[in-house]
Amino acid sequence: MNVYFRPLVQHGLARPDDALPLAGGALWFTHAERLSRDAEPVVVRATEVPASWRGALTVPRDPVAGLEMDRSRLMGILNVTPDSFSDGGKHDGRDAAVAHAFAMREAGADLIDVGGESTRPGSDTVPADEELERVAPVIAAITGPDMPPVSIDTRKRPVAEAAVEAGAALVNDVSGLTFDETLPAYCAEARLPVCVMHAQGDPKTMQDEPRYENVLLDVYDWLAERVEALEAQGIPRARIVIDPGIGFGKTIGHNLSLLKGISLFHGIGCPVLLGASRKGFIGVISGMRDPAARMPGSLAVALAAAAQGVQILRIHDVAETRAALDLWQAVSRGNYDGT
Repeated sequence: MNVYFRPLVQHGLARPDDALPLAGGALWFTHAERLSRDAEPVVVRATEVPASWRGALTVPRDPVAGLEMDRSRLMGILNVTPDSFSDGGKHDGRDAAVAHAFAMREAGADLIDVGGESTRPGSDTVPADEELERVAPVIAAITGPDMPPVSIDTRKRPVAEAAVEAGAALVNDVSGLTFDETLPAYCAEARLPVCVMHAQGDPKTMQDEPRYENVLLDVYDWLAERVEALEAQGIPRARIVIDPGIGFGKTIGHNLSLLKGISLFHGIGCPVLLGASRKGFIGVISGMRDPAARMPGSLAVALAAAAQGVQILRIHDVAETRAALDLWQAVSRGNYDGT
């Protein structure tokens, strides 16, 4: 019987002597939830967590694209597409995309994620040459010493190669590097960090009655196995980020179960990325049908994830999320040093 341990994450400067640090950052835990497929959850002390799990949960994460993973980082979304679910067409074109990238930098983005293919539910695959034409000129224009590192949101090796030549420093693949079987080898050879996301099905059909036995444990197992597979292909765990894939083959219930239990994924030993910004479940729960009006709900989800130690928040509303995160951190510390 496989047993899993989800740290019950806490924050604040006052902590018990037996508290364990979460992933080498400022958050910590004294207890964990023991989970399995065959028994009810049980809360246990951190000292009862097996050494292998304790090691994975506590060891500091290596930097990703030059960024320390000791706190939550903001990945600003830059969709250079005509049909993305939230902002399709708004930044479709080099000048508009570049202007938005600079605006996100000024607003406090730590990373900028450039995508040229919409993967919204029901979307069709975009040919690689068309995707490449959209993203490469933008990445070349926004890469530089005064800009945040750039990631390329793609499933295709030719697009990744061109993006990296243009200046991208990370490959973010919604298929978990399974769509193009040649992409892992390229990322290994180029020593690139990668983000591996879980999805049930492809974008065209992923929302057609998704089913899981236990969504939290099923997604955990898939990501853990995928990380091991990529290690075997030459990509070390230290260069892998994991993403549970909110909205990619998941119902509202599935999404909420993953968000509630997201600290479990620290057990894989990789930085965790969450991409929930403006997604459909936020619209349903908040009553906001227009994706552009879902900023308040997106902030609530981002802060809840930060409180569970998620290292990268992939977001649309950079200025608002930066302000909310800074305020949450100041309140948690009980002070503000002006930096």
